[in-house]
Amino acid sequence: MSSEVVAQGSYTEADTIRTNIIYPKKNAFQTRPSYLSVEAKKLPFYLVKRRVNYWKTTAAFGVNLNQATFSDNWSSGGVNSVALSSQVNYKSEYKKDAKNLSTELILQYGKLKNKDQMERKTNDRIFWDNKASLQLSKDWYFFASLSFESQFDAGYTYGKDSEGNETKKMISKFMAPGYITESLGFEYKPVKYFSTRLGTGTARQTFMIDTALYKNNSKNYGVPIGKKMKNELAFQVVSNIDKDIATNMNLKARYMMFVAYDKLSQIDHRLDLTLTAKVNRLVNVTVNGTALYDNNSGNGKIQAMQSLALGLVYKLPK
Repeated sequence: MSSEVVAQGSYTEADTIRTNIIYPKKNAFQTRPSYLSVEAKKLPFYLVKRRVNYWKTTAAFGVNLNQATFSDNWSSGGVNSVALSSQVNYKSEYKKDAKNLSTELILQYGKLKNKDQMERKTNDRIFWDNKASLQLSKDWYFFASLSFESQFDAGYTYGKDSEGNETKKMISKFMAPGYITESLGFEYKPVKYFSTRLGTGTARQTFMIDTALYKNNSKNYGVPIGKKMKNELAFQVVSNIDKDIATNMNLKARYMMFVAYDKLSQIDHRLDLTLTAKVNRLVNVTVNGTALYDNNSGNGKIQAMQSLALGLVYKLPK
């Protein structure tokens, strides 16, 4: 719109000034100006002096109990039994810059007792793995590892004598066999939950502290009869998976391949699987499975073990 500004008194056409005045539209959403202020603040001393912890530690303790009782007149038949098993899984890892250290301990032991039968082991394992690695690139590491494996208790095979009585023969015990493995090589780790070690320089010592067990096991786990130890140089592959595959469900798998350089035609394989389903904070359902092919045991066939358990598991940290 337009208006005229006129001086008081007499005026002419030249004294008239024409202007265009623009009125801004009103803002329906009124805003207030914001002000930014910066002020110094002192932090408590326990926050200023806090150190970074490069260690990550987890531990799990589990106990499983299975029990069954039948009356004498139970029409479907059955055997009174009780089984108890326990396990400990511990893992600690240090990671800073390109350096990485890790140690993992797995302890498993279980027994089963059926009425009118000798007690039997359901699980028995000691496994301790230690590894140091140095990162070479995004996915590749140079590593050195040391592992130990054996069992707690004596193992038996069972049979019956001519009168039908149950008999047993000892075929294994603590450090009979026992294994210590040293390995150097390269590790491929493209993602957090998967890794593969290529142990190009691997040495394994197999121990048989009981030199009389060959009488019940002719292969004597590869140790020469009368000797307490056998040393082998080999190429080894170790692959690990530790992944949450669903809500409250975790899968752990470890595959090991061992090839002695002096016996390239004989390849040992071992696969361990553990599937854990969390019911609540303390109760888990666990399925364990192991497949093993070893030329020094098992009569040239694949050995297999499987177990299913519902029990209590306590984890740290919570």
